[in-house]
Amino acid sequence: MSPNSRHVQLGGGNVIAYGHWGRPVLAFPSEQGPCWQYEERGMVDAIGALLESGRVKLYCVDSWDAGTWQAHDVPLEERARRHAAYEGWILDEVVPWITGDAGGAAEILLTGVSFGAYHAANFALKRSDRFPIAICQSGVYDVSGVGWGERGDAVYFNNPMDYVGHLHGDHLTWLRDRVSIVLVCGSGQWEDTTGALESTRRFSGLLADKGIRHEIDVWGPEFPHDWPAWRTQLAHHLPRFC
Repeated sequence: MSPNSRHVQLGGGNVIAYGHWGRPVLAFPSEQGPCWQYEERGMVDAIGALLESGRVKLYCVDSWDAGTWQAHDVPLEERARRHAAYEGWILDEVVPWITGDAGGAAEILLTGVSFGAYHAANFALKRSDRFPIAICQSGVYDVSGVGWGERGDAVYFNNPMDYVGHLHGDHLTWLRDRVSIVLVCGSGQWEDTTGALESTRRFSGLLADKGIRHEIDVWGPEFPHDWPAWRTQLAHHLPRFC
């Protein structure tokens, strides 16, 4: 672990903080990834200048995917119910700790890669009072395809491709004024086989239909579904928001 980092355990998960000051950024790892993944895969170094200059303070959390969305022995609806515990951990333990550590900052920027991009988008749309901006890289935004069994309310209310299409009224008006989502995806190797490129385009179309502020940024075929691309993309987009 970097000497310029701090590792804490909060309830059932871990958080590593990088940087000394700046806008708080909460990063979700890729599928089933640990909190140290962003450092291990060079993402922390990719935004090193922002961390050193005090523009960003980065908080990397554990994934609970192995026991929730990727628990292949249980039906999808049960996986979604289990995800509620992860949501509670983020909102009730991680967010208050980040708020205190970041000097009382009320708003936290979200980011994530691959399955972490789903988490970033889902949390931002459901709780944009705390997370008004999400930078989502190479995500798949329809969790109905990751499992088996009947889908009920638990899946619906955690599946952006379901609930965004039914947003309306005052809540939609508020969300339009509040949230901003950046959808980033390459068009290189594995972006097609993972479904990320198609899902990114479909999700962008759905957000556009609802008038929810977002942008889609599709990079060229030299940018695969892999860490070298994600490092470059994050270093490109994050400075705009801090």
